[in-house]
Amino acid sequence: MTISSACPWQETGDGLRLFLRVTPKAAKDGIDGIKTLDDGRKVVLVRVRAIPDKGAANKAVCTVVAKALGVAKSSVALESGSTSRFKTLRIDGDAQQIAASLTALAGSC
Repeated sequence: MTISSACPWQETGDGLRLFLRVTPKAAKDGIDGIKTLDDGRKVVLVRVRAIPDKGAANKAVCTVVAKALGVAKSSVALESGSTSRFKTLRIDGDAQQIAASLTALAGSC
């Protein structure tokens, strides 16, 4: 499987960089698919029940993504966007396997 540049993730030397749009204070936690923004960028839609206060929503996002991908929580870290709805996560591990899991969860790019 080749990782496409049209996907909302990018291969790094030791895993993936994942681009998200987060909705806090949602009814339930989950991954809702892939969306193309007005500027043409693609993001994975993630919703969390946590409120965006003192990093609670950021921590919840990392937990939801780790659980959905079946990786350890310690493998998922917030890279940028701590105060924004648009976030970038770093996921350490086998990039091809993570990309396949993301495609199964969020849909193809």
